[in-house]
Amino acid sequence: MKKDGHIHTPYCPHGTDDYFLNYIERAIQQQYSHISFTEHAPLPHGFVDPTPTQDSGMDKELIEDYFKVLDQCKKKYQNKITILKGFEVDYIEGFEEETENFLTNYSDHIEDAILSVHFLKVGEEYVCLDYSEDEFNRLISLTGHVDRVYSLYYETLLKSINADLGPNKPNRIGHMTLVQKFQTLFPPSRSFEDEQLHVLRAIRDRGLSLDLNGAGLSKEYCKETYPPYPLAKIAKDMDIPLVFGSDAHHSKGIGQGYETFAPLLTQ
Repeated sequence: MKKDGHIHTPYCPHGTDDYFLNYIERAIQQQYSHISFTEHAPLPHGFVDPTPTQDSGMDKELIEDYFKVLDQCKKKYQNKITILKGFEVDYIEGFEEETENFLTNYSDHIEDAILSVHFLKVGEEYVCLDYSEDEFNRLISLTGHVDRVYSLYYETLLKSINADLGPNKPNRIGHMTLVQKFQTLFPPSRSFEDEQLHVLRAIRDRGLSLDLNGAGLSKEYCKETYPPYPLAKIAKDMDIPLVFGSDAHHSKGIGQGYETFAPLLTQ
């Protein structure tokens, strides 16, 4: 089975207007047998998007339409490719109950889901760590040091893994080294291998799977996958289920990074 398990859609407010069919046809051309559309879920009720453009999650009013269009695509392509519908859900510290309610409300429709950390809480303020280099630099200012941003990210990631989000909690952890998106611009002073291994052990112990995410390769200040191959190899050796995800925000992004992870995915 060749699967791309992390794909965004025209419902992404910070993506492109590429049609679902563009994504699907490109996946078929690349001989994928399974794909998952995992659009950014609407942010939890009561949470105010802190990004300058406030476009981190899809519009809640469009959810029913999102599922309807995907059901049509599933039917149209049922003999060519397996299509799963779902969300990339944000873990936001302090909004666990609201997130659980969302997952419960749409559990009958969600066929695949990813749990990711994009927002870090510093005091009473939330910052989106991957929005821009300026916002990441603001995190450094708020925490006092780039190393503290890394520490806070892995602390929050562990909270997401251990959080009680109910029976419908996503079983896959997204782009576990996303904090490294601006690593060449704001390099940490030390390796965070111990924290990363702690995260992998928690994923294993909780029976979760790991998103092998290719998006970082195209990021100017990252140029590597999330996680990097050596860390993905450790996850493989720990018997953590691995799922490739391009994290495509446009149809041309389908499959990005697959070749990097292929040795782990084809064994």
